[in-house]
Amino acid sequence: MVTATGPIREPTPVTPAAGLSTAEAQRRLKEVGPNEPGRIHRAAPLVEFARFFTGPLVVILLAASVVAAVAGEVVDAAIIVVIVLLSAVVNFFQSYRSQQAADRLREAVAPTATVLRDGEWRELPPRELVPGDVFRLGAGDLIPADGRILTARDLHVQQAALTGESLPVAKEAASTNAAGEPGPEQSDLVFLGTSVVSGTAVVEVTLTGARTAFGDIAARLTARPPQTEFERGLRHFGYLIMRTVFFLVLFVLLVNLAKGYPPLDSLLFAIALAVGLTPEFLPMITTVTLAQGAIHMSRQKVIVKHLAAIQNLGSIDVLCSDKTGTLTSGQMALDQHLDPLGRPSDHVLLLATLNSRFETGIASPLDAAILDHPGADGGEYEKVDEIPFDFERRRLSVVVSVADRRLLVTKGAPEGILPLCVDYQDGEAAVTLGRESASQVEALYRRLSDDGYRVLAVASRSMPAQAAYTAADEHDLTLAGFLAFSDPPLPDADDILRALQSDGVEVKLLTGDNELVTRHVCAAVGLDASQIVLGSDLERMTDHALEHVAETTRVFARVSPAQKDRIMLALKRRGHVVGFLGDGINDAPSLRTADVGISVVNGTDIAKDAAEIILLERSLPVLHQGILEGRRALGNVTKYLLMGTSSNFGNMFSMAGAPLLLKFLPMLPTQILLNNFLYDLAQITIPTDAVDPDFIRKPRRWDVHLIRNFMLLIGPISSIYDFLTFFAMLWLFHASPTLFHTGWFVESLVTQTSVLFVIRTAGNPLRSRPSLPLTATILTIIAAAIALPFTPLGRLLGFTALPVGYFLFLIGAVATYLTLVEIAKRPLLRHYRE
Repeated sequence: MVTATGPIREPTPVTPAAGLSTAEAQRRLKEVGPNEPGRIHRAAPLVEFARFFTGPLVVILLAASVVAAVAGEVVDAAIIVVIVLLSAVVNFFQSYRSQQAADRLREAVAPTATVLRDGEWRELPPRELVPGDVFRLGAGDLIPADGRILTARDLHVQQAALTGESLPVAKEAASTNAAGEPGPEQSDLVFLGTSVVSGTAVVEVTLTGARTAFGDIAARLTARPPQTEFERGLRHFGYLIMRTVFFLVLFVLLVNLAKGYPPLDSLLFAIALAVGLTPEFLPMITTVTLAQGAIHMSRQKVIVKHLAAIQNLGSIDVLCSDKTGTLTSGQMALDQHLDPLGRPSDHVLLLATLNSRFETGIASPLDAAILDHPGADGGEYEKVDEIPFDFERRRLSVVVSVADRRLLVTKGAPEGILPLCVDYQDGEAAVTLGRESASQVEALYRRLSDDGYRVLAVASRSMPAQAAYTAADEHDLTLAGFLAFSDPPLPDADDILRALQSDGVEVKLLTGDNELVTRHVCAAVGLDASQIVLGSDLERMTDHALEHVAETTRVFARVSPAQKDRIMLALKRRGHVVGFLGDGINDAPSLRTADVGISVVNGTDIAKDAAEIILLERSLPVLHQGILEGRRALGNVTKYLLMGTSSNFGNMFSMAGAPLLLKFLPMLPTQILLNNFLYDLAQITIPTDAVDPDFIRKPRRWDVHLIRNFMLLIGPISSIYDFLTFFAMLWLFHASPTLFHTGWFVESLVTQTSVLFVIRTAGNPLRSRPSLPLTATILTIIAAAIALPFTPLGRLLGFTALPVGYFLFLIGAVATYLTLVEIAKRPLLRHYRE
């Protein structure tokens, strides 16, 4: 006998296998390895560090240092090695620390498996499963390993990834092991990479890791995902810089050799110039910035599974979501249980309680609300069978027995139940459901929906005894009545919708609810529902017509998962970056279709696995903050790119012109490397900086045109001041080569680093304060550049003390340079302030 204390969602019989002990599981884990088919092998930290020395420029630089040492330039060779080593240490430390932080955040929301260890059910990472383990499954779970079913209840598994079959298949425990090669067609086997649609089971692991049937496919799934728009932009930018550097360096090398400079010095100068002009800290700055954004987002209850998704999140301009839990509280309460004539009915509540208590599929908040409602018992009923819920029928049935009588109880969406009914319950009598009475029943249902209630219909019929029951038995039903659930709109829903709209994100509702309930909720939160498109309307539309409808419509009702996909694909074809918020089994395809899939921490494993962003709290305000944080991260990466490209492009002009004007190298190779290292060091705190409010006010994408235009306009300004410095050093200070090297080193480093105060904001730099770490870093590097020529280390590097008059020139040069850049940047960055 089953009591009415709560829903039975887990198999309770004692299983034929008792699971493993922790000691035995650890022994087997050492023997067979982690349960990670196709896992990505992350190298040890020392190996990761060594990879920083495998870049082509670094290899050439180290080879040149060997040549220099052999030629007797031991000091120069040592300095080159030290600077390369320092650059690698900084790059590795920042990147590794940031990646570790991102990994910890991702692991915090990774799916777990419920495993029987030492006689207790425990939540463990799937990678720790070994053959012989026993694990438990429920609706929405990803199956963590290949296994044989020990017990099952109404288990249906989606095996499309293995077989291509779109419909779920039934699985059950077998009394004997089937003969032949194990395969997806065997009803007592489940496989890694598939998922549970409904029901529950206890399974014993047979195969793990690469030995599973899904091994090859899983290896492809765990490979590096396709590059995002942001990553492609970085790669193309890198190729552009490398090509430009190659031809420029080749030109400088040929000119130096033609002018009779020593070949070794010319080679070292050319190599150092290549290193100095290449933004080799770009990957580190990007990783650190995105990781810093991920950490900030985690404090806002938003977890990022992949760092590149941060930029995609900041680019969202359309967010598709259901209304439950976003515009409404998501806390369902059963307010009314009515017969078909609108009178309170305990019989309806009893049938609904039986259906909710005995169903073992998807855990629904509606079922929880029914079971929490007082008044129904039904403890004398026993479960016979279940016809699980699916998203096409939109209903669920159970067969129960009492006193040798069997009863099929069906609960679901009224539009799916009413066509199956032939009569309705009026007290103890069953009255034929004619045209007039059907209109009255529908009017009751519509009135409840108009009042904002979520409505379910409940029906039943007597059943003969038979071995099993299917959806074909759901006919000739007697309508018992309706259940009306309240899910009140969130008090701040209208405010957050306006905030998202003002920040360039349009929310579109894609709900399975009917249009009446949807319109009521939309009216309560101020969402325009003057035009609601139904799923039935979408079925008659071509993809081209849907593009226009999706663009102009904000609310879609009665849509299926497949129709949600069509809507998002139509929006993407219109050039939108689409986010999708979902947490159910049927949301997984849509989460993959969207540019950014967003799920919640208490969502199904399938949904969390498909999503790139996990919310620790299902809330539009939380998601809104995550979107803004994504834009901040992109803003800080953009600062580095604008600064690096403009300065480097200016240096290209300067270095190309210097051999034509000078009779000696404008800067020694080791000085170029040191200049580049200090310049990069000044930028490592960019991720801590604030971003203009105007920048985060609307969606942002990778803007190659802005970077190119900025480089072409600001770069030559930097080069003008380099040539001005050449003139001052030669004709004002009559500088020797050593004094010339020193003067240009200091001017170049001071102007390159201080210009970040101007470039970091599209507005007035005097009104936009940089972060304290960024300010401290820039000022420290400037101070180090000015002080270095007066130290013993400076003399070792080939510097000499600068005259007082030089610093007067430097102050004037820096002040006018920053003023010119401020004037030039305004038209380039104007659109960020619009």
